[in-house]
Amino acid sequence: MKTFYFPKQEQWAEICQRPHLDITQLMNTVNTVLSDIKVRGDEAVREYEERFDHAILNSIAVTEAEIDEAENLVSKELKEAIVLAHDNIYKFHASQKFVGEKVQTRPGVECWQKSVAIEKVGLYIPGGTAPLFSTVLMLATPAKIAGCKEIVLCTPPNREGKVNPAILVAARIAGVSKIFKAGGVQAIGAMAYGTESVPKVYKIFGPGNQYVMAAKQQVSLGEVAIDMPAGPSEVCVLADDTANATFVAADLLSQAEHGIDSQVLFITTSESMLKKVSEETSRQADLLPRKEMALKSLENSRFVLVNNEAEMIELSNAYAPEHLIIQTANYAEIAEKVVNAGSVFLGKYACESAGDYASGTNHTLPTHGYATAYSGVNLDSYCRKITFQHITEEGIRQIGRAVELMAEAEQLDAHKNAMTVRIKEINAN
Repeated sequence: MKTFYFPKQEQWAEICQRPHLDITQLMNTVNTVLSDIKVRGDEAVREYEERFDHAILNSIAVTEAEIDEAENLVSKELKEAIVLAHDNIYKFHASQKFVGEKVQTRPGVECWQKSVAIEKVGLYIPGGTAPLFSTVLMLATPAKIAGCKEIVLCTPPNREGKVNPAILVAARIAGVSKIFKAGGVQAIGAMAYGTESVPKVYKIFGPGNQYVMAAKQQVSLGEVAIDMPAGPSEVCVLADDTANATFVAADLLSQAEHGIDSQVLFITTSESMLKKVSEETSRQADLLPRKEMALKSLENSRFVLVNNEAEMIELSNAYAPEHLIIQTANYAEIAEKVVNAGSVFLGKYACESAGDYASGTNHTLPTHGYATAYSGVNLDSYCRKITFQHITEEGIRQIGRAVELMAEAEQLDAHKNAMTVRIKEINAN
C-alpha cells in the first residue's frame, strides 16, 4: 500500500489513479471469439467452453433436472439466506416503480411518459474464482419486477460441465428459467448475436473479467446495449478518530479479496487511525484464505491522511468510488456532500458486504470513476421511458406559430408545413 501524508491537490490525480487496464492485447482474442460465435453459434460456444473452461458439453442449456439436483446440494441455511436477500432486494427495487403523470404544458397540449420494460435481457454471472450467485439476485430480481418478458442467464460451468448449485438455486428463487453454460467472451457473444439455443437479447448486464468487459464494450458498438462500462471493483473508506479500526480494515480487505486488480482507498483525518488501520489490515490479511490475492490487490491501495473533513469528502468525490463507506461521528452530515459514488454505507455497522448481499440495494455499480456519470443497476436499468403527447385545436393555437417560426429558422420547410396545414384547417373552420 502507498501512504500519502497531507497531499496537496496536485497529488490527487495520482491518488485517484486506478490500476491500468490495457485491453488492446486481448482485443484480437475477443474479436476472434465474437466473430466465430456470430457465424457458428452453439458449436462455437461448446468449443470455447472446452478450451477456456475445460468443460465438454453436449448441450449448453441447463435442464430443470439440473436445477432440481442443485436444490439438494445447497444447505437449508444458505437457501434461507438467499430467500431473505431476495425479499429485501425485491422490496427495495419494487419501491422504484415509475408513475407517469400527464402534464399540460399549454391549454390543449398534454404530455406524459410511460415506463416500458426491455423485452429481452441477458445476465452474465461470473463463476471463476468466486461464483457470484448473489449477482443473480441483483440482476434478475429487478428484471422480473420491471416485467422483462425474456430473461437469459449465462454462467460458466466447472470441468464436469456443472453450474454452481447456488447460482441455479438463486436463479430459481429470482424466477429465471433460461440458463446456459457459457462463460467469458463466448457468453457475451451468444447473448448479443443469438445462437440455436441462446436467444438474442437487447441489453446485457453483469460483471466479469477483462475479457468479459472488453466483449461487452465491443458488442455495445452495434449489437446490444450494456448496463455500464466496468472495471475492477473498488472501495473508499472515510474515517475519523471515532472509527473502529478493526471494522475499517475488514472493509478494505473484503474489497481487496475480489481480485488482484481491485483497489482500496482509505482517507482519514486522524494519524493515529491511519496507523491502527494499517496494522490491523496486515494482521487480518494474514488470516485470509485468499491472502495472496488480497495482498496483491493492496499493492494498488492508497492510505491518505488529510487535514480536515472538507478535504476528505472533496478527495472522495474526485475519486468517485464504486463503494463509499463513511465511518465518522457525523456521517449523516458528510453523506449530504457526496456527489460521486456508486453506493454509500453510513456508520460503523454498514459494511459493504451488507450491500453486496442482503440489505436490498444493488451491488452492480459503476467502477473506474464512472460514478461521475453512471448510476448503479436499478429498476430503470430494465426499462425505457416512452413519451406521449396529445394536442387539440386549442393546443395548435397555443404553440403552432412558435413551431412554424422555429422550423423556418432552421430551414426545415417540411417541418414548418406539417404545422402550417393544420393551422390552415383550423382557421378555415
